[in-house]
Amino acid sequence: MRVLVCEDEKLLADAIAEWLRRESFAVDVAYDGDAALERIGVNGYDVVVLDRDLPVVHGDDVCRALVRAERDTRVLMLTAAAAVRERVAGLAIGADDYLTKPFAFVELSARVHALTRRTRPAAPPKLSRAGIVLDPSRLEVTRDGHFVPLSRKEFGVLAELLRADGAVVSAEDLLERAWDEHIDPMTNVLRVTVMKLRRKLGDPPVIETVPGVGYQIR
Repeated sequence: MRVLVCEDEKLLADAIAEWLRRESFAVDVAYDGDAALERIGVNGYDVVVLDRDLPVVHGDDVCRALVRAERDTRVLMLTAAAAVRERVAGLAIGADDYLTKPFAFVELSARVHALTRRTRPAAPPKLSRAGIVLDPSRLEVTRDGHFVPLSRKEFGVLAELLRADGAVVSAEDLLERAWDEHIDPMTNVLRVTVMKLRRKLGDPPVIETVPGVGYQIR
């Protein structure tokens, strides 16, 4: 899942981003509205965590731009204004949820998780294929009933392959969904991650490489 954090207080923005990365999200950060619009124009996001009072381009205008684009991106609006009329105004602009400052990070991540569930068709609570069972809520993976310890990125890549339900997932899509905009598309990090996944999942191998295209689990 990919998230854009738009917040002009850099320490807060970076802290939110780090918290969400620990929750297995791929996170980009923008410190003003203009930078937010630039990233939104280039990347696809499941959720935008949007401070309402952004400099350069106001957060309200960023939200309106997202609504006009008719994307499936969900908006969690942040603001210090706690009045009911302020919350109503933010929702009327097009925000999907509203969180007032100060807030608990655990609540923010819970709201982001809830919003990401709205960006995709309903899916089973657990993903399974080839004897592998992945539980997104517990961040746990088993194969043939045996627990498989995975890193966050390994878990993210495996989840995308299982969601594809046997279809091939391109390397570009895996990099976009499991990492963030700072990843070098020429890096071998995906190949290394898949290699580690194969080793941890054990025999017989289940992740197949489709030369020049990507990876799949049949």
